[in-house]
Amino acid sequence: MYQTWEELERSIKNCQKCKLAQGRTNIVFADGNKQADIMLIGEGPGADEDRMGVPFVGKAGKLMNMAFQALEINREKLYIANIVKCRPPNNRNPEADEAMACMDYLRNQVLLVKPKIIVLLGSVALKNILGKEYGITSARGKWIEHKGILYLPTWHPAALLRDDTKKIDFWKDLKLVKEKAQEMGIW
Repeated sequence: MYQTWEELERSIKNCQKCKLAQGRTNIVFADGNKQADIMLIGEGPGADEDRMGVPFVGKAGKLMNMAFQALEINREKLYIANIVKCRPPNNRNPEADEAMACMDYLRNQVLLVKPKIIVLLGSVALKNILGKEYGITSARGKWIEHKGILYLPTWHPAALLRDDTKKIDFWKDLKLVKEKAQEMGIW
């Protein structure tokens, strides 16, 4: 494990641990406040993210930002990362070996950020962080405490683009995060 952000970022700079490295334009490491009390974890970068090197800047990210704005959640106070740091072809879910190749980077990000709350965006994040036994439909919107961190699984913002009915749940889940952060005195 790396002790500083500089060491961690240097370690990933030319990563070739899995086949996703072959098709990437940019490594999409993370975005936001490195001392955030709230961290969001998605599955992997899409085309816009790969091009820009920043997570959640495409259509799903814009939708997420709209929800943040409406709920007065400042994205700059959050730390946002993904399970994998390179774009899977055709926006498919990351394969198990790809997720495992990036997992040490993500674990190190969590150790350095030290978040009190982690929002898991979608099934891929949920299963890779808390375990395969979890399903997003049943776990969504429910707090799960693990190793001193509170986790809240919710829909991935891309799912909202495919199913408008999930927007209400996503909104409610972000409200839960804001309320919990206020209750904990971290916001």
